[in-house]
Amino acid sequence: MRIRVLGSAAGGGFPQWNCACTNCSALRDGTIKAHPRTQFQIALATFPPDTPPRHRSWSLIGASPDLRSQVAATPELAPIAGSNDSPISAVYLPSADVDAVMGLLHLREFQTFLLVATEAVRSVLWQDNAIFRVLTRANPPVAWTSLEFAGDPRTPAHHSPNDPYDTFCYAVPLGGEFPDYVSDRLRGELPAEEAVVAFVFEQAGKRLFVAPSLSGRNSVWKRWVESSDLILIDGTFWSDDELIQTGRSKKTAREISHLPLSGPGGLLGQYPKDAKGRKVLIHINNTNPILDEDSAEHHAVLDAGFEIAYDGMEFEL
Repeated sequence: MRIRVLGSAAGGGFPQWNCACTNCSALRDGTIKAHPRTQFQIALATFPPDTPPRHRSWSLIGASPDLRSQVAATPELAPIAGSNDSPISAVYLPSADVDAVMGLLHLREFQTFLLVATEAVRSVLWQDNAIFRVLTRANPPVAWTSLEFAGDPRTPAHHSPNDPYDTFCYAVPLGGEFPDYVSDRLRGELPAEEAVVAFVFEQAGKRLFVAPSLSGRNSVWKRWVESSDLILIDGTFWSDDELIQTGRSKKTAREISHLPLSGPGGLLGQYPKDAKGRKVLIHINNTNPILDEDSAEHHAVLDAGFEIAYDGMEFEL
């Protein structure tokens, strides 16, 4: 598997267009050791290295509002020479959050691909948001498929849709919530455990775990972290009251379903001590002090064995 981070920031990117927090202001002024970041987006390739260009396909995890510019900046995702076909063959949606689905509208240009999500996320987009039906203009139209939730990490996986290269995919419930825009009627009908999921991809004995939004309301994720070789996990906020302290919101990190990195019960403290995989923080909010490479918080996560994702970061399993 090849994994490329197209976007490593949380919603709004870094700097955020309407934010004058310490981080954003310093980045604009050039007075901070930090790098701009676009909104969360992962590209995943599972084809063998000797695959002919025409048969190389990529999957996207999430559908970022920045998707168009991210794809344009990635040569491997350009249309296949001599055709109008994109190598993007599937999009995996971890939730119905605006920042996870808006990029689908960039993919409306009569392109056929597979959308993979829970039935609840599909219902939110198809029933409550008719704008996404523009994807049906492709011939054949964009196809939906749903993944069942994973069982025990030791059991066989489900085969990943649209992938001939023996890749398997699991969905792992994370205990998050449906976004605020979901109608009360639909919210009452849909199973809460389908609101936010992590994805686990497995190929040739290697396992990738991706969870850009981790509420911390259940501990299921820990079993998968312990058995994965590469973990891309929620690094949105450093502290629970970060948005309150920076004047960006009146809600805590936990109230918007993000487990903070620090503090009692934070990710740094909860992360399984015996997990051996490479661990990388992703989906980092513009207010998070770990973005400042000279900060104590930045060095604290490095000392804890974590890496901090950046746009263009690549991995191979």
